Amino acid sequence: MTATATEMSELEDVLPAGALVTDAAITEGYRRDWARDPNAGRPVAVVRATRTEDVQAVLVWASRHGVPVVPRGAGSGLSGGSSAVDGCIVLSLERMRQVTVDVPTRVAVAQPGALNVEVKQAAAAKGLWYPPDPSSFEMCSIGGNAATNAGGLCCVKYGVTTDYVLGMQVVLADGTALRLGGPRLKDVAGLSLTKLFVGSEGTLGVMTELTLRLVPAPPPASTLVASFRSIEAAAGAVLAIVSTLRPSMLELMDNASINAVEDFIGMGLDRSAGALLIARSDAPGSAASTEVGLMAQACERHEPTELFTTDDPAEGEMFVAARRAAFPAVEKLGDLLLEDVGVPLPALPALVRGVERIAAARDTRIAVVAHAGDGNTHPLIVYDATDPAATARAELAFGEVMDLATSLGGTITGEHGVGRLKKAWLPGYVGADVMEVSRRIKNALDPHGILNPGAVL
Repeated sequence: MTATATEMSELEDVLPAGALVTDAAITEGYRRDWARDPNAGRPVAVVRATRTEDVQAVLVWASRHGVPVVPRGAGSGLSGGSSAVDGCIVLSLERMRQVTVDVPTRVAVAQPGALNVEVKQAAAAKGLWYPPDPSSFEMCSIGGNAATNAGGLCCVKYGVTTDYVLGMQVVLADGTALRLGGPRLKDVAGLSLTKLFVGSEGTLGVMTELTLRLVPAPPPASTLVASFRSIEAAAGAVLAIVSTLRPSMLELMDNASINAVEDFIGMGLDRSAGALLIARSDAPGSAASTEVGLMAQACERHEPTELFTTDDPAEGEMFVAARRAAFPAVEKLGDLLLEDVGVPLPALPALVRGVERIAAARDTRIAVVAHAGDGNTHPLIVYDATDPAATARAELAFGEVMDLATSLGGTITGEHGVGRLKKAWLPGYVGADVMEVSRRIKNALDPHGILNPGAVL
């Protein structure tokens, strides 16, 4: 349904001056997230909310008139979760940026538009730490992180976003604002509704405030970097490490991503390596060096071509920066379809080799980077979007990678969410009964189907 001019005027009247934007030159920039969904629609308007009351006003109005609402944070999503649909209101939370830290309870209370890095900085100023760290931590919003249950490089040891969300304020489709949870580590009264909304990708409600668990800042990390002739050797080292240790980071890059990063920022990486591992330990005191030494021994059993360790945090951070640069580096090679499939760790070698076979069969370049310590792998499919044949091959490869992951006991998404780009594969992954229960929950909370229609379910 498309809102009439009278209805739009009604919405403008209940919002602060300047919150409603209808200029097509501006709304065009809100049609897509970083996934660049080619099927994104055109919003009738964008609302730049600054408080919970603005969100309530939009949803009350949208429910009354049957207008779809697509919530949006920083627009850094990778699965089309905030793609606009025709005639929708894009509800932007980018201006809701406040962050406060309470040291005695070790929590941060953040509005959803605050960037992940801003939460980290606010915590660090009080001697605390917010662990979840997507590679895009400097540009992604904390609300988007919660909406997709985002992960990151240190999740192998510290867990993902849901492990740090203690409470929230969330606005339902009818405008009702709920307060769930709070600054308590133990709070088991009633149904676990807080966890229901984390990862729901804006389909059940719009989060306007998050209460986040903080932890003491870790000591400086020790770092290991190892190059291997093959993916199998690197994957073998990963399995050897995690069988006895819990590194604070364990990342893998294949040859294609190594070369893309080297072209992009010139780190002096070994261009001939089949794979590169970056591992870290943030154990206290001398224990970090001891753990890294044990990791080195595990790597040695798989014949690395190069092996380097350092206790210098700045030196180690240079290699972590190389891993964080992988996505923008590969993006320089062409258009991207981004995967984030995950498998049980023993299946990691089979997944990576399977991706290589798919790339060869579809005559498509696929670079692989991975949060190897938890089995979450990012095959980055590179193609030319102006070439219909290349696009068709890339789309086939995209689906085949997900089919491969599920055949190995894995998942179609580990941290980026389902959004719109992976929606078609969700029923095959979770099954008909889970889909039916999910739809019942959606219908109960959003009976008119206005919240992020077309995403996930």
